[in-house]
Amino acid sequence: MSSAQYFSDEFAINPYMDESVAIDSEKANQEHAAIRTALMNAGVTVKQVEAPKDCQDGVYTANWGLCRNGVAVLSSLPNKRQAEQPYAKQTLENLDLEVIEAPYRFSGQGDALPCGDLLFCGTTYRTDKRMHDFLAKHLGFTVIGLETVPYTDQSGKPLVNTVTGWPDSFFYDIDLALSVLTPNLIAWCPEAFTPESQAKIRSVDIDTIEVSYQEATKGFACNLVSTGETVVMSAHAPKLRAAIEAKGLKTVTPQISELAKGGGYIRCTTLTVKNR
Repeated sequence: MSSAQYFSDEFAINPYMDESVAIDSEKANQEHAAIRTALMNAGVTVKQVEAPKDCQDGVYTANWGLCRNGVAVLSSLPNKRQAEQPYAKQTLENLDLEVIEAPYRFSGQGDALPCGDLLFCGTTYRTDKRMHDFLAKHLGFTVIGLETVPYTDQSGKPLVNTVTGWPDSFFYDIDLALSVLTPNLIAWCPEAFTPESQAKIRSVDIDTIEVSYQEATKGFACNLVSTGETVVMSAHAPKLRAAIEAKGLKTVTPQISELAKGGGYIRCTTLTVKNR
């Protein structure tokens, strides 16, 4: 984890950002500290690093790369986040990871969620489809490529983000639409995915919890961190929380408002370097 020291939404690189809505920096830092405390209380070892200077999204470390077995595939981020990449690379190397640079657009763990030997991986918005084979080769995952629904205008035409020049979605990273709770249990929002991707998920031999579109978009329900025993998740997704607890998992729900203004939440603020 880094910090919310430089957090802002000066450049609206996703549909959640609104430059006209002020961010309370002090509260954002308090929220970040609450997430860190919740994770540590759940038994997670947190490596705290400085936030990259003057990087509005440097708090969202999930987007720095994807790690497995001592190897990290470094992300290739949108234009307004590229200043983070050299810092992310150095940070990962300082953790004694072998760092491999992505040859194509890639949003790290924000858009690539490990589930045992499976990897649920997004495409179109922040990750190039060609990264799927690259991740399979270098990290050894069986990749399940998925596509979420686009952000559209009133006529239903898909929109391109005016800042990044890339296609956009309310689920621009897959961690806004799907979460891994245990190696045998995921939560996902069916309405967030194209019909083809819905069929892919339903074909996987794994237990699932369905999340409503309302809780996914308004409550950031899927953007959570699970240890396999404790789930640190949104305080604004009561239906998902009840479903998770019904599976025998404990939930912790820090209050988050400011960090959400950047289009990120709990999962976004953390990068899993090593699984237990």
